[in-house]
Amino acid sequence: MEMEVHNVHTGATKAVEIKDFSFTYKDGDQPALRSLDLDVERGQFVVIMGASGAGKSTLANSLNGLIPHFVRGCYEGSVTVGGLPARKTPVCRMARTIGLVFQDFEAQLFSTNVGLELAFAPENFGLPRPEIAERIGVVLKTVKLEGFEGRHPATLSGGQKQRLAIGSVLAARPSILCMDEPTTDLDPLGKIEVFSIAQALREQGDLTLIVIEHETEEALHAERLILMKEGRVLADGAPEALLRDVRLTTEAGIRPLQVPQYFSALNVCPPKQLPLLPDEGAEFFRRQGLSLDSAQYQSLLNQDAERERGYGETILEAEGLSHTYPNGAAALDGVSLKIRKGEFVAILGHNGSGKTTLVKHFNGLLLPSGGRALVRGKDTTKHSIFEIGQEVGYVFQNPDHQIFSDNVFDEVAFSPRLRGCSAEETASRVAEALEAVGLSGYERKDPFTLSKGERQRVAVASVLSARPGVIILDEPTTGLDYTEQRRMMELIKKLNAGGETLVMITHTLWVAAEYAHRTVVMKGGRVMMDGP
Repeated sequence: MEMEVHNVHTGATKAVEIKDFSFTYKDGDQPALRSLDLDVERGQFVVIMGASGAGKSTLANSLNGLIPHFVRGCYEGSVTVGGLPARKTPVCRMARTIGLVFQDFEAQLFSTNVGLELAFAPENFGLPRPEIAERIGVVLKTVKLEGFEGRHPATLSGGQKQRLAIGSVLAARPSILCMDEPTTDLDPLGKIEVFSIAQALREQGDLTLIVIEHETEEALHAERLILMKEGRVLADGAPEALLRDVRLTTEAGIRPLQVPQYFSALNVCPPKQLPLLPDEGAEFFRRQGLSLDSAQYQSLLNQDAERERGYGETILEAEGLSHTYPNGAAALDGVSLKIRKGEFVAILGHNGSGKTTLVKHFNGLLLPSGGRALVRGKDTTKHSIFEIGQEVGYVFQNPDHQIFSDNVFDEVAFSPRLRGCSAEETASRVAEALEAVGLSGYERKDPFTLSKGERQRVAVASVLSARPGVIILDEPTTGLDYTEQRRMMELIKKLNAGGETLVMITHTLWVAAEYAHRTVVMKGGRVMMDGP
């Protein structure tokens, strides 16, 4: 059975028509969108990209009427979606035409099981029970969640939650689907799954698909790519053409594709002939008669070996470490691992491979079911979490799970105060930590008014002020644009150069490749690979 889509307003010739649209948030000093003109044809697959602050999410929230019905501000021009004027049409009516999957998809889930989550929209539309049941069955198959009907959303993996959020919107059978950064928290396979679902939906009907993304490769799935900058359209065209233009993508504040970036720097062909993907790049490399400089390569290997000789004593150690959660799920299976002072280790693996479970043993957040976790030789089961926390700082994937104070100073001062530091010592540590993360002068600001990248740096500063010696970072670049990712990673690199031992969980392979000294790859609760 296929997933049907319905264009409620059949008179609409275009899915989206935006004319001279500007919007400034109620407390904003600059327009988020500036005189925007944009049309999207019915059935088209469009990806919208740009740096944070480009206006992408503002645009998404304007399409279904959240702006201006729930988010106030200065609204000029017109936004027409499926023939409906978004400014004048209630959001509940817009929901039949356009479905929106939010950037924070977990905030979109609220029911006690998967089946009820999927039933919510059709129930609100007053559909008969047999039709609701039929829709749920179709959606479960579409988003690959068959058999999960009775599961609580909180028990699902990140990828499953993302697919459920998409499914809950699809159950309304909108003619237009807008997804705001749907792959942010997902591993590479999860990202492929989301775009496979998107592609399948388009093949089943005239669904119009609008996807807002940071990840550059994903744009290649689309028919059309729109690059935004400072509330305006910077470029609009075929993804292959725009993504070959390294200068343009850099100007837009998104990460250039690495293959065209590499060959563009070599200046071996016109920009229009640059290969896009690794297989094409390898073939192009051979065809151009290029080769690696073996002496340079050996020099890099020698530098790695010399750096390894400079590491200090073992600071973190897992000995046959196993962990089983109370629900019976085995997350770690006999992991043995040593990390020495001064190392910068990246831990890779798909969602559910055991990465976060492993690192939470190194600061006492979790205790072993079997084996041992040692911090500077101390068995974590024999020392308090307070004591272990003085040695190992932990920066959570979502800084909002960590930040709780009303201003930046108090947030960063929390650990020194907890450890009994004097007011003078606390102020000194706060100043030192904020300078390290580039936030001097932010002391009296409310952390929750800052951008995500800034909040992430506040979270790092709050760990630095404890002077732990080891810092664990869980997905430090998630949800950040390319410029913010670079800024965050340069900060982490600087901390490591200053003597901090760093352990970083990441799905972002270029980050691991460019910054980490060593990579540990996990699968099924075990270490599968470990090396430079």
